[in-house]
Amino acid sequence: MKLVVVESPAKAKTINKYLGDEYIVKASMGHVRDLPPKQLGVDVDKGFKPEYVNTTGRAKVITELKAAAKKCTEVILAPDPDREGEAIAWHLFELLKKIVPPEKFSRVTYNEITKSAIKEAFAHPTELNMNRVNSQQARRILDRLVGFKVSPLLWKQIKGGVSAGRVQSVALRLVCERENEIKQFTPEEYWVLGANVRKLVAPRDPFTIKLAQINGEKAEIRSGDQAQKIRAELETSTLHVARIIEKEVQRRARAPFITSSLQQAASSVCGFSPARAMSIAQALYENGLITYMRTDSFNIARSAQEACHAFVTAEYGPQYLPEKPNFYKSRSSAQEAHEAIRPTDVTQTPQSLSGLKPEELKLYKLIWERFVSSQMVPARIARRTVEVETSGKNTYLFRATSSEIAFPGYMRASGIEKAADSKNGDDEEEDNEETSLPPLTQGETLDCTEWLGEQKFTKPPARYSEPSLIKALEENGVGRPSTYAQTLATLEKREYVTKEKRSLIPTESGMRVNEFLAGTLDPLFNVKFTAEMEEKLDKVEDGSVDWADMMQTFYTQLLEWLDGARDMAAPAETQEILTALEQVKTWTAPVKRGRRTYDDRETVKSVREKFQADGQITQRQQQMLVSLACKYVDQIGAELADGLQLKKPEAPRTETHQKLELLSHVKFAEARKVGKRTYDDKKFCESLRQQVQNGKRLSERQVAALDSVLTKYSDQIENFAGIKEGLKMVGKPEPVDAGQTGELLGLLKNVQTWNPPVLRGKREFNDQSFYESLAGQFGSKGALSDKQVGALKKIVARYAAQIPGYDSLRDQYGLPEPKAKKQEE
Repeated sequence: MKLVVVESPAKAKTINKYLGDEYIVKASMGHVRDLPPKQLGVDVDKGFKPEYVNTTGRAKVITELKAAAKKCTEVILAPDPDREGEAIAWHLFELLKKIVPPEKFSRVTYNEITKSAIKEAFAHPTELNMNRVNSQQARRILDRLVGFKVSPLLWKQIKGGVSAGRVQSVALRLVCERENEIKQFTPEEYWVLGANVRKLVAPRDPFTIKLAQINGEKAEIRSGDQAQKIRAELETSTLHVARIIEKEVQRRARAPFITSSLQQAASSVCGFSPARAMSIAQALYENGLITYMRTDSFNIARSAQEACHAFVTAEYGPQYLPEKPNFYKSRSSAQEAHEAIRPTDVTQTPQSLSGLKPEELKLYKLIWERFVSSQMVPARIARRTVEVETSGKNTYLFRATSSEIAFPGYMRASGIEKAADSKNGDDEEEDNEETSLPPLTQGETLDCTEWLGEQKFTKPPARYSEPSLIKALEENGVGRPSTYAQTLATLEKREYVTKEKRSLIPTESGMRVNEFLAGTLDPLFNVKFTAEMEEKLDKVEDGSVDWADMMQTFYTQLLEWLDGARDMAAPAETQEILTALEQVKTWTAPVKRGRRTYDDRETVKSVREKFQADGQITQRQQQMLVSLACKYVDQIGAELADGLQLKKPEAPRTETHQKLELLSHVKFAEARKVGKRTYDDKKFCESLRQQVQNGKRLSERQVAALDSVLTKYSDQIENFAGIKEGLKMVGKPEPVDAGQTGELLGLLKNVQTWNPPVLRGKREFNDQSFYESLAGQFGSKGALSDKQVGALKKIVARYAAQIPGYDSLRDQYGLPEPKAKKQEE
């Protein structure tokens, strides 16, 4: 027996009819293995090795597949003929290879589920295409890394179930940027002038002409006054036919459907969402009516083309066939081995089918008409344009156009496509409007029955609809046909966009997510970068790029971007704070501290300029703005202050004044330098004093540091023990085995030769400087933290060779075993 595994039960049922009794056909129900849902599942240190687990909810399916495999001597992997299908086939191989020997597996692919196609595919089995598997695997890992690494940054900035996606976030960016264009758009007035005219002799049916030129230049009328003046002049002039232009134009049939164009047409013509269109197409495919519906290739099989030509000849006549078959060029990344979406049997016309659901028949009709018309000759359109001019000081030229179908060509199959001439509904393209024209002769005079004038305003760009967003993604090379429906469904599910009369409108949450991602991770969610990643995935599939190398390059770049993003503030919040600070009219006078001058007004101005230039600032800068907004909260409107949760800063503590007063009478120790840092108690206390004098409350950390200094100089303060309790001092930490720590520091005095500093990334690690820093802290505080003591012990072990009796000291102090020094090669 031979086991055949496909994805869906419907496909399994159809294929089962075409194969003999020696085959068992089972459905995997999609992926049987995937990355774990709640863990990264990727070992980034070992070549990005994925840690696959069995797909949730597939336990019963997996058990049945394994049981079936035990009864068979051969396994034929027959999922869909694309990256996803190849990956499903590979996962099935990995799942079943311990039951059936690896050499007994084969792969078959087919673009349609018909008896002839299935028989042909099974007669020529192939092997798994690992380049295609690796391409899908790379995409899956890319998406997982972006989702798991970027989403936590979003959670810190925006509450709610928000997430980031490599393609999803770029699609959201397009929608949000279009919305911003609309908000920033300023309408401009313009006028359209024309006339209803008729012949002086029969037939005298009126027709409409539109003003096109004034003195040979395009007519651009920008105000009502200008329109009135022109109209006044026109009313005193006569109209005559200046010329009649007749020409025949050809309109070529559009290419057969690929995934993206099918989704667009299904939405525009049938009102189906992309996800629903794909679901209906899946049913048509599994029932053997159309070819595989996930494709970006316009290629048509020779046999299908010949069958269509025979049908067109019999149905419409040989004059409807081109001399050479029509050819439609696919994009460079398209897989030419695949076909466009077409009916599997062209003689099955929409009218001849029965038993289909209404929505299935609608979509089939759309596919059938598009395919048949794509193989036919162009339509010929006879177009007549009349140009009417005035006599007088200025020459005003009017136009009117009429069209008639001279030869329907492909329209015999598809119907008259009025939409083909429209320019996305642009009302400004008035010249494209057509009318019915009577017979006219050059030079004849026309009678004006009514002068027309209409005030209009330029319109902002239209919001994206689902079809136009898919088109934009495709044109920019973002995503792939199989991902578009899921991408749009995710935007709606996450409530990043809403649909209003088919327009996609970003929600407040969607705008905030986009502002943060575009502001802090612009390179990652940049249209160009995302398109470049798609090209690299294509190169992985054709074998010219190693997927692990590609992942390493991407991951290194991703970590750099994330490091920068973690320090960046949300742009929307920054804008709100800057708006609040615009209300401040009276600023405190600048304050000089040492060599620096602190000026609140100039600080805000500087940060505002940076934000306007870069679109973002750091979280530290934003926090500084918040502090300033709190400082000036009395000058900020209550509504703004409440919205930002601004509170008037608390006044300095009474005991802080008392502590600083006590320290004003002590004699401070000389400043000491530890490593690259200088510790100066006097300067530190003076800095705190100036903050308190300016009304700024010290932080908890600053209070603790101040108390530490006060304790250090307590022997110079009269009756310190008696007044200490009233000062509400932060308790001094108990020494961490202070005696032992002092002895450990003493052991390092034996070191004569320190290791040279080591540079790791941007940080320098210097044992001698670190030891001196610990010794200085121990000298001032009398204790070190547990972590510092642990680090100190490691340094002692590192220099064991220079410390007398180290082995006997190990047990006494709990020191690590010294590492053997590597021999020089």
